[in-house]
Amino acid sequence: MGFSQEMRRKRLDFYEEDVKAIDQILGDFLDASGSKAVFMVDKEGHLVTKKGFTKSLDGDSLAALVAGAFASTREVAKLLGEQEFSVLFHQGRNEHIHVALVMDRALLVTVFDERTTMGMVKLYAEELTTKISEVLQGMLERADKEGPRDLGQDGEDFADSAEEKLSDFFKEDTD
Repeated sequence: MGFSQEMRRKRLDFYEEDVKAIDQILGDFLDASGSKAVFMVDKEGHLVTKKGFTKSLDGDSLAALVAGAFASTREVAKLLGEQEFSVLFHQGRNEHIHVALVMDRALLVTVFDERTTMGMVKLYAEELTTKISEVLQGMLERADKEGPRDLGQDGEDFADSAEEKLSDFFKEDTD
């Protein structure tokens, strides 16, 4: 596999139909588990999508902080001789968070309270992880088949415009 293909495999492109499929799976998980909200975050800390009662939560901040915490915990796992921990759990007084790694590509962050139990969340989170893995695998297979995206004329215009702006920025001032 060439360098550009390897880079593409590291980063997934989510199409509208991917997010719709993921949203359906997340909604089903919320109904079954009794959780308050669920977020899908890429490992770089970008929010992919969210479902449930999320208005009071800053999803972008939550995504970035959870991804950072997960990366930190990965290093703790290595210190203990583990490759990584695939599930994290944080228990608060009223709110709790369950974080599960999916295919070493994404994190599923479940927020829940006293309306359900850790056991219920954990049970349904395993099923959720399997279903999301299937979607991500399909995305990887599609990316392998399609190859690099052709931006067509718009891509050429963008490249020309960017080159012109960079030239203007770096040209020497003769005044």
